[in-house]
Amino acid sequence: MNTRHASRGTVLISGASIAGPATAYWLNRYGFAVTIVEKADGLRSGGYPIDVRGTALEVVRRMGILPQLQEAHIDSRRMTFLDADGGEVATVHPQAVVGGVEGHDVEVRRGDLADALYGAVRDDAEFVFDDSIETLKEHGHGVDVTFRSGVQRSFDLVVGADGLHSRTRELVMGPERPFHRYLGYCFAIFTMPNTMGLSREAVLWNTPGRAAALYAVGERDEVHAFLNFARPEPPRRALRDPEALGELVADTFAGDGWEIPAMVDAMRSAGDLFADTVSQIRLPWWSSGRTVMVGDAGYAPSLLTGQGSSLALVGAYMLAASLAEHRGHTTAFAAYERGTRGFVELNQAQVGEGDAALFPTTAEALERRNDRLRRLSVVPPRTGRPAHTALQLPDLAD
Repeated sequence: MNTRHASRGTVLISGASIAGPATAYWLNRYGFAVTIVEKADGLRSGGYPIDVRGTALEVVRRMGILPQLQEAHIDSRRMTFLDADGGEVATVHPQAVVGGVEGHDVEVRRGDLADALYGAVRDDAEFVFDDSIETLKEHGHGVDVTFRSGVQRSFDLVVGADGLHSRTRELVMGPERPFHRYLGYCFAIFTMPNTMGLSREAVLWNTPGRAAALYAVGERDEVHAFLNFARPEPPRRALRDPEALGELVADTFAGDGWEIPAMVDAMRSAGDLFADTVSQIRLPWWSSGRTVMVGDAGYAPSLLTGQGSSLALVGAYMLAASLAEHRGHTTAFAAYERGTRGFVELNQAQVGEGDAALFPTTAEALERRNDRLRRLSVVPPRTGRPAHTALQLPDLAD
């Protein structure tokens, strides 16, 4: 472990996906000795495609990993929308739907971004896999941490970068429910055989309140499958029980055509199934004492915005920038939140636009969406994108 800047203090980060390694990179660069604990036994490879847009592109450029991400860019070529019978409604360029800028934004597999971040910091931070935080006890000079393995250590600061259902957040701020904003949808993502011969494209099927998609990121034998459905209340028990989840999805999509029966069957046997609610995290404050949240743990925007990874990257930079500028953690955490919250809330507010674009819940709303799609024969010019680019990164001296 590189400790050339250890004089600034020690930091424990929970989570080694996107926000965690990005935060570790900047904290190490600006004077901290960093340990990252991850409950999985290693980095998660593969994964569904994600976007890096706007201000987040400047973050990865400053990290030196933008060329690597550009090399891994998926370059999706088309998105085809289908009606309930599988008939074509419209075919458009993906950027016309998601609000990206062709030739500037990058779309990569989640695992490719995680690999790039890990490669940028692995020699400068300590990684502890197959473990997690069990308890936190703060005192005047730091935080005593007990890990699930039984190991006990002390750190000056703790960063929760462990996702929507953050254990770190629960330990210092209490149960999730008061901060959890359910947006009315549930989803399941998994891989399945590419029986349709898709390549660098997505096919999206819709009927009111239900959607299914097959996404091929290249010339592969598998595609990413996505099932999404509206539901007034989140099915918390089903999301914790794979068998109950399978029954819920099968019942919800019963009688639907196209590739839906094959997708439901594939979901039941998928080894990489990930299911959750479409939700946001809205915290009244992002820190408690010596512990602070970053990324989805603090301000998940939901998959409807397509900005989760970008907010994580920007938040990581802003947190480290604040800690680099301010000696006291209380002042630094306040500066981090003050400088970043407006950007986060602007991006979280884009959820209405994503809802209307992709997952209408009524026949009338679906027809309006289809009419808009039919008019998108070319990618419209993108000049503003205030939500994606609304924050200018501060410059930090080495």
